[in-house]
Amino acid sequence: MEQRTHRLTSERLVGRPLRIEPGRAEVELLTTEEMAVDEHGLVHGGFTFGLADYAAMLAVNEPTVVLGKAEVKFLKPVRAGDRLVARAEVVEDLGRKKVAGVGVFRGKEKVFEGTFHCYVLEKHVLE
Repeated sequence: MEQRTHRLTSERLVGRPLRIEPGRAEVELLTTEEMAVDEHGLVHGGFTFGLADYAAMLAVNEPTVVLGKAEVKFLKPVRAGDRLVARAEVVEDLGRKKVAGVGVFRGKEKVFEGTFHCYVLEKHVLE
């Protein structure tokens, strides 16, 4: 399926789409030393959140989709060098409001989960 939203997203910072289907998306992020916050290689949670948010946006896949609210849990720490995969699915479709469930995995281990409340606007949020 064609990517209809967030086309200029940085693969290096937020991830690379692996699959986009109606109501579903999968995005991969290879974490780097640049994302680490300390000498142990702990990756800043904002990168994991950004990956999950991007997957939610692609699951909705409407050009004017924006995030309104998110409820998330960081389940495990992420290290520089980890390969993360976010899997998102629209679990509730209320017309212009869509709710996506997202899990982020390191292999089979879930490191993050969240519910993303997405809104499809009539025009671009900056117009």
